Amino acid sequence: MNGATGGPEGNPLRRRADRTRTFLRAAYAIACVIAVVFAVAVGRTVWADGSREADTIARHRHAVTATTVGATAYRAGDRQGQRTITVAPATWHYPAHRAHTDAVPVPAQTRKGDDVRLWVDDQGNAATAPLGAADIALEAFAFGTTVLTAILLVSSALVRVGLRIVDARSARAWEAEWADVEPVWTGRLRPGQGADDG
Repeated sequence: MNGATGGPEGNPLRRRADRTRTFLRAAYAIACVIAVVFAVAVGRTVWADGSREADTIARHRHAVTATTVGATAYRAGDRQGQRTITVAPATWHYPAHRAHTDAVPVPAQTRKGDDVRLWVDDQGNAATAPLGAADIALEAFAFGTTVLTAILLVSSALVRVGLRIVDARSARAWEAEWADVEPVWTGRLRPGQGADDG
């Protein structure tokens, strides 16, 4: 085979539309690789930041034993969409000389006088538990997946639009070329062409 026709540019049957389609598909493949790289980078960053923040918070969280002093009740979450939680009034000491009483989250079957584990801050006020590795990993995975999905959706939409434009132009070009070739190919007279016309 002649080297001049061996490459994609030298193929006489390969149209500009074909080259554009190949380019768009290659661009999408590159976008997929970029999406994976960005997703991993974002996930690692969120993991690192989350781990540092969790370590900082953990240094100011302390586990204490609280004793319930009343019956349980149900309380809606602080934000819309949060599930209802079971709470009960409880008392605890932190630091050792300072007593605290407040309504705190407890298991549903908790009775008055039961001991429950509670996380408190440096002042002894009830606080959220420090984030664990599983929570940080889930957050990192969620952020990474969001970035991956966003890049893939945007690049897929752009490639799809590009392919539709190419297909539409290609169809119009074929129709124009066929309008020139078809009368010669079939021997059919063109509109306005007489039998004696060349």
